[in-house]
Amino acid sequence: MIFHHEAIWAIAILATAGVIIRPFRVPERVWAAIGAVLLVLTGLIPLSMAGAGLLKGGDVYLFLIGMMLLSETARANGLFDWIATWAVNHAAGSTVKLFTLVYLAGVVVTTFMSNDATAVVLTPAVFAAATKAKADPLPLLFACALVANAASFVLPVSNPANLVLYDGALPALGSWMVSFALPSLLAIVTTYLVLRRMERTHLRRECAAQVETIPLTLGGKAAFGGIVLTALLLVTVSAFDRPLGLPTAIAGIGTALGVSALAGRSPIALVRDISWGVLPLVGGLFVLVAAVESTGLVGEIARLLQHTANANPVTAAWGAGTLLAFISNIMNNLPAGLIASEAVAQAHVPRLVTDNLLIGVDLGPNLSVTGSLATILWLQVIRRGGEDVGFLQFLKIGAVAMPVALFTALGARFLAG
Repeated sequence: MIFHHEAIWAIAILATAGVIIRPFRVPERVWAAIGAVLLVLTGLIPLSMAGAGLLKGGDVYLFLIGMMLLSETARANGLFDWIATWAVNHAAGSTVKLFTLVYLAGVVVTTFMSNDATAVVLTPAVFAAATKAKADPLPLLFACALVANAASFVLPVSNPANLVLYDGALPALGSWMVSFALPSLLAIVTTYLVLRRMERTHLRRECAAQVETIPLTLGGKAAFGGIVLTALLLVTVSAFDRPLGLPTAIAGIGTALGVSALAGRSPIALVRDISWGVLPLVGGLFVLVAAVESTGLVGEIARLLQHTANANPVTAAWGAGTLLAFISNIMNNLPAGLIASEAVAQAHVPRLVTDNLLIGVDLGPNLSVTGSLATILWLQVIRRGGEDVGFLQFLKIGAVAMPVALFTALGARFLAG
């Protein structure tokens, strides 16, 4: 049995390392899938357990499908180009102002549509804005990546990980705001200040002051309307503590079909252009988590968490939030959040501990480029546009931005009572 558990851990660690490091530039999804398949082929986990792990991610798959359809519909109908033109013209030649506009847009999109939406919906528009403005795209793209996590606990809908961590028992919206309003605000502000400071050399460069205005087509207007209605739908659904996946998928499919009909285009072209590889990546991670859970890890974590919380709840809250923030970068915050959720359910810890775990799982991924699903999605989007960001390149910024925002937010949560 000991060897059995060690073998599961070895495969899980190697697969996760493959996702993070991408040896031989093999895509992340391949390593996650290889790990999941190996666990089944070697008999370390039964096929039924792998199937249950895959099914557990059903809501996440639906959510991503909806968001990717919304993004591709908006791109194909010129909405991103129109937004880019608007942003460049309002920046009036100031790269700093353009950077700030991008960051504020990221706060809004993340708050009302989730951090994954910022990765797949906003990032392409920002890339287009950088191209039109003849500006260095990386500071603007980093703004998208970091704000996607920094603003991801303003509302429950701001990050699917929030729903995962509370396991269907979200606090009431008023109680949520009491706990997270100040920590969210401080996380957003400190992340902005750190990123602006670290990118100051690039932001001093000039950009185009004015570009030719592009009229928004009927299809673009319809795509924008679909995105706004989706945001309203998600906020409403999350207020009733319901799963977000199916409503998002329905909204994405409805928007894609409706806009395609208005624009006289085939929706098949939209489907072809979507980066579907993220789905096997997520599925593989869910199977790896199911296998790791079978080794008894969750029970051990729950006992340790309960013991620490009984001895000193404040120490437990600070320690748990900090530890989960860093662990999220070792194994991605989606599986880390799933494991933390199971442990919290078994340990019955105080609300402060759970809240700090949420701050850790949301903010922690700003340390590394593979810390969250949103950042991985962001990475795929920018690669599609011809840019790339290496692990160390992201870490250079994240090593400063993440701890500053994390400890500020944890302190603010403690003050909130």
